[in-house]
Amino acid sequence: MLENNLRLFFRNIKKHKSFFLINTTGLSTGLACVLFIYLWVHDELKMDTFHENDSQLYQVLTNHYTDKGIATWREAPVPLASALIQEIPEVEDAVNASWVEDIFTLSYQNDYYNATGRFAGQNYFELFSYELLKGDSSQVLADKDAIVISESMALKLFNTTENIIGKTLNWQYENHKKQHSISGIFRDVSAHSSERFDLVVPFEVYEDILGDDIHWGNHDAKVYLLLREGTDVGKFNKKIENFIKTKWEYSITSLMVQQYSSKYLYGRYENGEIVGGRIDYVRLFSIIAFFILIIACINFMNLSTARASRRIKEVGIRKAVGARRAALILQFFGESLMLTFLSLLAAIFFVALLLPQFNQIAGKQMELVFDAGHLIWLVVIALLTALVAGSYPAFYLSGFHPAHILKGKFNRSLGELWMRKGLVVFQFTLSIILIVSVLVVYQQIELTQNKNLGYDREDIIYFTIKGKVSDHLEAFLSEAKKIPGVKHVSGMWGSMVDDTGVSQGPFDWEGKDSNTLIPFSNLGIGYDLIELMGIEMKEGRAFSKDFNNDTEKIIYNEAAIEAMGLKDPIGKTVSIWGTEMEIIGVAKNFHFRSLHEDVKPLFLRLKPNDADKVLIKLKSGMVAETIGKLQSFYETFNPGFSFDFKFLDADYQALYSSEQRVASLSKYFAGLAIIISCLGLFGLAAFTAERRKKEISIRKVLGQTTAQVTVMLSGEFAKLVLASILIALPVAYLLANTWLSGFAYRIPLQFWYFLGAGLVALFVAMLTVGSQALRAANNNPVDGLRDE
Repeated sequence: MLENNLRLFFRNIKKHKSFFLINTTGLSTGLACVLFIYLWVHDELKMDTFHENDSQLYQVLTNHYTDKGIATWREAPVPLASALIQEIPEVEDAVNASWVEDIFTLSYQNDYYNATGRFAGQNYFELFSYELLKGDSSQVLADKDAIVISESMALKLFNTTENIIGKTLNWQYENHKKQHSISGIFRDVSAHSSERFDLVVPFEVYEDILGDDIHWGNHDAKVYLLLREGTDVGKFNKKIENFIKTKWEYSITSLMVQQYSSKYLYGRYENGEIVGGRIDYVRLFSIIAFFILIIACINFMNLSTARASRRIKEVGIRKAVGARRAALILQFFGESLMLTFLSLLAAIFFVALLLPQFNQIAGKQMELVFDAGHLIWLVVIALLTALVAGSYPAFYLSGFHPAHILKGKFNRSLGELWMRKGLVVFQFTLSIILIVSVLVVYQQIELTQNKNLGYDREDIIYFTIKGKVSDHLEAFLSEAKKIPGVKHVSGMWGSMVDDTGVSQGPFDWEGKDSNTLIPFSNLGIGYDLIELMGIEMKEGRAFSKDFNNDTEKIIYNEAAIEAMGLKDPIGKTVSIWGTEMEIIGVAKNFHFRSLHEDVKPLFLRLKPNDADKVLIKLKSGMVAETIGKLQSFYETFNPGFSFDFKFLDADYQALYSSEQRVASLSKYFAGLAIIISCLGLFGLAAFTAERRKKEISIRKVLGQTTAQVTVMLSGEFAKLVLASILIALPVAYLLANTWLSGFAYRIPLQFWYFLGAGLVALFVAMLTVGSQALRAANNNPVDGLRDE
């Protein structure tokens, strides 16, 4: 029986090569899309889950209450970690750490290397499972003068990882220089870690750098907790909610915790609640994968039923000689299963071939590994696909009565016809939704790239201050400004892109309500930075060397003045962390965070000697040659250090890397969905042409032209696509509106997005159907009437 079915299967392939090619193309394309998405989703879900303490490892989040709602930060006060260990029994352990930053410089024997590093408490390597190749996890950060480096950094510095414990390294962070001994080496951080770094320095050093800024009102640390097994996180959050308020009377902050491994996927917060993040894209692509697979299965059904009239006599003869319906169903399911596995092999080949390009688009390092987990999923996907794709053809073909078949009197029910049409409508509905989604995402990305941010980010480069530059910053700025092609040069502490310092005080000003507590972002800037960035002043003036005491002055943005409720602010005095400062200017609002957020209250202080980076504005049209001159000057001024600069515009664009990657992936998947849907439409067109072959022949004999017959056949399918458009557009509108709600600044949903998507789908569909209809209309009517 099995041998006979196999012989029939391969005989049908040989006899109907075009059917086999179209079906395997549709199925393999759909399965390849599913495999790509499965690999991407699997990789996303694995992020940060490799830590042994994963189920007990949490990060403290701070909720800050303002007049405009609740802002959630991942930073907390430095004293919090030790206080929670001492006072909250559910906390088994806790550790402080700093941001992960790429502004460290390591040097050994006059060789200098840029490095990404962080400061962390003594028990950091006990809570987190970063593998130590050398050193004891409980001791590597015990000594304040210790430093732990990665395996790759050790190889850069010493060309080996052996016998280097105890060797001394010089390092620089911002304008702070230290000399530490190597106490440990850790294996390079996994690609499945959301935080990657080359070195770790004891947190005590960071506390020395912060100095007097360590208090309950400043949020300078990442605080990680190891909760005891069995801790009810909901009850724990309620218990620690007002913990900071018991320590500091001015606090407007409440606490909650989030599992460390979930912060990568759930990184979006609204009004003090975790509402989503990258998990939205995981869900989105999972849904896309499911629908693409369904579209591919629908193609199989339509193409199989299109072939029904060619196989119907085979079914009738087999039934006449005694074949039971169950045996026929099993045969057709077997054919579906074999075709699915052949398509799966083709899909695996294409995935292996295109995975490097897919990794480049997705920004990942995924591999196609056939371990037990992946193999199980592949088998499950194949079986489900075969079951779904083969179910309707199997029951449909096996259900005909043999006597009717052999007499040529088999009827197709109206329900069957509507089912096939309904499947095509469903296919194109999904495809149109995908097209609209891609258009909306691209337009929103375009807005983020072209929106006026309130400052000019074009032709600005910056670099971290290192070496001799940190000791002679003013001299460096003065000489750099003389280089032809340089418009402005200045220093800055902080960042113009999503990384400004934030504090809730204590701050005071005239007329302040005792219950008003506003978290302020702040930047420390040098002379000429406002001019360099093209920031406009609403009133007052910028910092200037023409005045001797501008370090005692302050500039606010419009959002800050509005939040403070100040009228005529110029000349008024405010208290910043206990220091009296005079307001000399109000800057127009500019975006120093992503467009996901409104402009926040901000103040600028003149801190020319505390800068951690240099910004340089270049003249348009002279960028390349000016950078060459700057590099020469920098390497002469700062021997041993390479001129490692970045463009400010590139940093801004990186804020939307997730959206850009989603847009790119969606573009490809939407295109493939349309192609697969057209194959389904081709199947239904072929089925219709086969069923109406005699009708078409009679119409031609009675005088209808080829064009008239083509329009008649195409008109039916145009109605199906138009029905798809009517169903898809309101759904697409709701989905697009929901996605855009995550942006404080968003595009309006234009009518042409939806009309354009519908017209694209209609054009492609008519091109597909028209070719098949034209072919049917051109057939010789004699061939169609011969069997009459």
